[in-house]
Amino acid sequence: MSYIIGIIATIVALMISVALHELGHMIPAKKFGVYVPQYMIGFGPTLFSRTVGDTEYGIKAVLLGGYVRLAGMFPPARQGVPTRNRKGRLTLAEEARQASAEELPEGREQQAFYTLSVPQKLTVMLGGPVVNLLMSIVIFAVIVLGIGFNQPTTTLEAVPACIGTDTTTCSKEHPASPAHEAGLRDGDTITSWNGASVTSWEEVVSAIDTGGTQPVEVVVERDGTPHTFTVTPTLIAGSPKAGIISAVERVPGTPRDVADISWKTFTGTASIVMVLPKAVWDTGAQLIKGEPRDPNSVLSVVGVGRIAGEVSSQTPPAAGAPQISVLDRIALLLSLWASLNMALFVFNLIPLPPLDGGHVAGALWEGARRTFNRLLNRRDPGAADTARLMPLTYAMVSLLLVMTVVLVIADIVNPIHLL
Repeated sequence: MSYIIGIIATIVALMISVALHELGHMIPAKKFGVYVPQYMIGFGPTLFSRTVGDTEYGIKAVLLGGYVRLAGMFPPARQGVPTRNRKGRLTLAEEARQASAEELPEGREQQAFYTLSVPQKLTVMLGGPVVNLLMSIVIFAVIVLGIGFNQPTTTLEAVPACIGTDTTTCSKEHPASPAHEAGLRDGDTITSWNGASVTSWEEVVSAIDTGGTQPVEVVVERDGTPHTFTVTPTLIAGSPKAGIISAVERVPGTPRDVADISWKTFTGTASIVMVLPKAVWDTGAQLIKGEPRDPNSVLSVVGVGRIAGEVSSQTPPAAGAPQISVLDRIALLLSLWASLNMALFVFNLIPLPPLDGGHVAGALWEGARRTFNRLLNRRDPGAADTARLMPLTYAMVSLLLVMTVVLVIADIVNPIHLL
C-alpha cells in the first residue's frame, strides 16, 4: 500500500508543479492583456472544466502534463512571404498562423500574444520555468532548514560484540569488538579518546586513526557519570577499528547549504540535459542488448514514480537493505520533487520550439532585430515570424515523443532501483 502511496504522491507532485508552471505563464499574460481561452491540467478527454471570465479551467484524463493556451502566438505573414508550397497547399507556417488567428474572437485582435513587447514576451515565457526553479529552492529549503541532516554524534548507538555483525559468535572475518571487550556499551557518550577531548564523531574517528592499534584510554559518560576504559583497536583492511557505531541526530542546515544543494542540482541536471539524446540512446541500447541499466541514467516519469514507491515502501526490495525512518522517507520524496522541478526548469529553457526556451529565443531574436533596425534608423520589422519554425517544432515533438517512449519502456522492463 505504501508503494502505491509513493506513486500517487509523485503524480500529485507532478501535477502541482505543472499547474504552477502554467500559472507562471498565464498570470503575466493576463496582466499584459493577452486573451487566454484555456488553462488545462493533463491531456486527452476533459474530465472537468469551468469557465471563469474568458478562460476555461479544467482537468483532463491523462495527468502527465498540462498547458495554457495563449491566443495569437503567431503574427500574420509579412508581405512577400510565401504561404503556399509548390503543390499549392498551405505551408506549415501558414496553417499555424491561421489557427492562431482563429483563436482570437472578432474585435480582440489587439489581445494577441504576438502584439506584446519583447520584455513582456520574455516575462510570460520565462514565468513558467522560473516558478519551477523557485519551487525547487523552496522544497530544498524545507528539507535542509526544516527536516535537517542526519549527523553522527559521540553517543554510541551500538557496541556489538563482533565487528560487522549482530551475532555474538566472532570469527576471523568478524573479530571481537575491542570497545565491547573493554566495557563500552550502547548509549555511552565518548568525551575523551587517548587523552584528547572529543566533541564530534569526526574527532573520534581521527583519534582512532591517529592512535593506531596501541592501547588507549577512553572516557565515556554513562548515566551522568564518567567512566574510563582501555581500548586496543584492531587492524581491519589496513585501518584501526574500535568496533563502535555512532548514534545520529537530526541537525538543521543553513541557507548556504540550501544554495549549495540547489546549485549542485542545477549543474547536475544541466549536464544531463546537454547530453540527453545520447543518454536516451545509451538507455535504449542497454535495453535492446539486455545489459544492466546504468544507475545514473535518465528517468521518465514512470521511473521517478517507481523510485518514489520504493522510498515510501516499508520493505526495501533489496535483501538486507537498511530500513529508513519515516522522516527520512519524507525528505527523500521531497528531494525527488525538488529535483523534478529543477529538471522542468532546465529542460524548458532549451532554446528550441515548442519548449519555452524556443519562444524565449524567438523573443530575443525579435528584440535584437528591432534594436538593430532602430540604431540604423530603419523601419520597425515587427514581431518575429516564429511560425516559420513549425517544421522544427514538429521534428522536436517527434524526437521528444520517441525519447519518452524509450525511457518509459526502459523504466518498466529494465528499471533502476534506489534501495
